Amino acid sequence: MPDFDLNLVRTFVLLYETRSVTATAESLHVTQPTISYSLQKLRRRFSDELFRRTGGGLVPTTTARALYQPLHSALSEIETAVSGAKSFSPSTARAELTLCLSDLGEMSLLPRLMVALLSRAPGVTLTVRPLDVDRAADQLGRGEVDAFIASSLISSQRVARMPLFSEGYLGMVARDHPRLGSAVSLGQLAAERHVTVFGPTGHDGPRRALEAYGLLDRVVLEVTRFATLPYMVQDGELVAMVPRLVAEMFAAEHRVRLFELPFEVEPAQVSVYARHPHARSPAQHWLVAFMREVLG
Repeated sequence: MPDFDLNLVRTFVLLYETRSVTATAESLHVTQPTISYSLQKLRRRFSDELFRRTGGGLVPTTTARALYQPLHSALSEIETAVSGAKSFSPSTARAELTLCLSDLGEMSLLPRLMVALLSRAPGVTLTVRPLDVDRAADQLGRGEVDAFIASSLISSQRVARMPLFSEGYLGMVARDHPRLGSAVSLGQLAAERHVTVFGPTGHDGPRRALEAYGLLDRVVLEVTRFATLPYMVQDGELVAMVPRLVAEMFAAEHRVRLFELPFEVEPAQVSVYARHPHARSPAQHWLVAFMREVLG
């Protein structure tokens, strides 16, 4: 069709991913009326409304959902072929980037990122915001954040997921726990009281393990953050399971002791999430590659 070109494909894909005329216009460096005009052309081309306006942003129709994957794939292939590598010189660039992390991420991953960032990209400043799993995809689409790291599996078509690493668990008790030593059996754990983390953290393995071995009825406390666990454990007799990445930090800073668990616990899969490659700025391309290198 003579009125259908690559710019319309790009507009459609970004509207689908951002759910916002404003964010799409900013990404393409055009005015909002230009995006609205392109949307009208798309609607005529496909004889469908494509996006309905709601209080929470644009909502794609059934036709738009069917169109997204093939148009997204085609756009990615075309842009890869014609644009080549994205240019960004970290040693000289000045940029402000925003990253979302959980409390565990701030404790264990952020220090590693900052050491590398200060030496490799001295002109890049990083702002960290708390991770809200339910809103993270929308925040990426609207350009409020440049990337986020999560152990929760987010399967939205609107974001790209790049695995970083798998993370296992250790048991943790007070340093002077009266019954548990360096080697702990399942029977011993069954006789103790436990504290667990509840919420959309992506760290579901410990709770599933407790359920599988019939220990859920031994849970006497649920908290919302792993960072709370050493405070709950160090002055009493509760037992906790904590990610290995922060376990040594907890042991160094609190009156706690670690031990290997007597059963298998499903590891957490930690990933970095960002906009799809065709929608990333050169700085965002660099940020994703940088985090995968430093943390992966």
